[in-house]
Amino acid sequence: MDRTLAADLARLPELLDATRAAAADALATLDARPVVPPAPSVPPAGQAHAPEGLPEHATGTDAALDAFRDRWEPRLSASAGPRYLGFVTGGATPAALAGDWLTAVHDQNSNSTLDGGGQDLERETVGWLRELFGLSAAHCGTFVSGATMSNTTGLAIAREWLGERLGVSPADDGAAALGPVRVLSGAPHSSIGKALSVLGLGRNSLVRVPTLPGREAVDPAALERALADTPGPAVVVANAGTVNTVDFDDLRAIQALRERHDFWLHTDAAFGAFAALSPEHAPLVDGLDASDSVCVDLHKWLNVPYDSAVQFTRRQDLQARVFQNSAAYLGPLGEDPDLVHLTPENSHRLRALAAWFTLRAYGRQGHREIVERDIACARALGAAVAEDPALTLLAPVRLNVVCFTLAEAPTPARLTALREAVAGEVFVTPTVLEGTAGLRAAFSNWRTTQADVRRAAEALGAAAREIA
Repeated sequence: MDRTLAADLARLPELLDATRAAAADALATLDARPVVPPAPSVPPAGQAHAPEGLPEHATGTDAALDAFRDRWEPRLSASAGPRYLGFVTGGATPAALAGDWLTAVHDQNSNSTLDGGGQDLERETVGWLRELFGLSAAHCGTFVSGATMSNTTGLAIAREWLGERLGVSPADDGAAALGPVRVLSGAPHSSIGKALSVLGLGRNSLVRVPTLPGREAVDPAALERALADTPGPAVVVANAGTVNTVDFDDLRAIQALRERHDFWLHTDAAFGAFAALSPEHAPLVDGLDASDSVCVDLHKWLNVPYDSAVQFTRRQDLQARVFQNSAAYLGPLGEDPDLVHLTPENSHRLRALAAWFTLRAYGRQGHREIVERDIACARALGAAVAEDPALTLLAPVRLNVVCFTLAEAPTPARLTALREAVAGEVFVTPTVLEGTAGLRAAFSNWRTTQADVRRAAEALGAAAREIA
């Protein structure tokens, strides 16, 4: 064994203590650090941040930790903190962080019953999540890396369902065996087009259906007309929480269309599924269980570390047909497929452990409190924006996202200036809603409080008045 590696092994408890201290320091200073550090200045030579060469000789974990804290940590955003409101980004609850550390410690590839503890833990966790979101036992679930992979997996199963309807198997014969395919959706997330590209169905198979006036929710009457114009079976992608305005399709109305039309219903509920935890907002996801496949992203509102999502489906048999991996060392497919046969990944870290920890530690009520507090924070920021003459809301605050813009001349350049001016205090991301450039603040972090809302609102208002 390399001498430095052997020395690190001998000092492992001490090194883990040093790492724990570094982690504790980083988390303790989240509130004081810039949410997004300013861009580093680059001297004329342009070499300040050029990549370093690969070290030739061992220096040990102590030196690596020092180098990371000196060179990289100051440039990392405070995305785990309470005022990182860009995208839809959670943090990591204390229990989820503990679970993630132990995921690395035990280093399980939890894909096979040949080493089955990890699979059993994942299945237990999936059962808890299914209950959390109000899904029935007809849904089977599998952990994947994020919403994009969850949507891709769900649409891969939908592709095989289309083949079943047409008497072919795209998994065996290729997507071309299906002929033309139409995937209908009102306001699909960008990952839907990406998934269709990956699956060989093509981005052009996505047909945008008109939405309700002033909404991002699909118009059920327009969807029925589109289905009537679609030859053969189709795929419908419903939205349970759009990115810009957290709008929800009427899942019950869409389900009712199946009485007259043949389609697979995939619901993208990446973060909207968490509305089920709040009695006030649970009606937004009424009918979610009727979906054939469902996407839920866990590193959003469940507040587990990246990367983590879950994919649910009623047709695990078709899922295994798509993703089965025939290799003697993996064992037979069986009636209850190993996880290796259910996603594109052969290697599958024990992502479920962080989710198991936070669900075990805080239960339904603890996570309901996070969801409801974030919703209250979003409402408070929305109210502050509505009262500020320099800002204006672009949409009602339906759940946990505030979509807003400058009251005057909301050009992309001026909004970029606003976003950059407040980046040290609050991070928001750009968007465009019905042709108007805007910004969006998404609340999904377990640390965020009303005090953070006040800081964010004051920073945004002051910067907006300065720009005006």
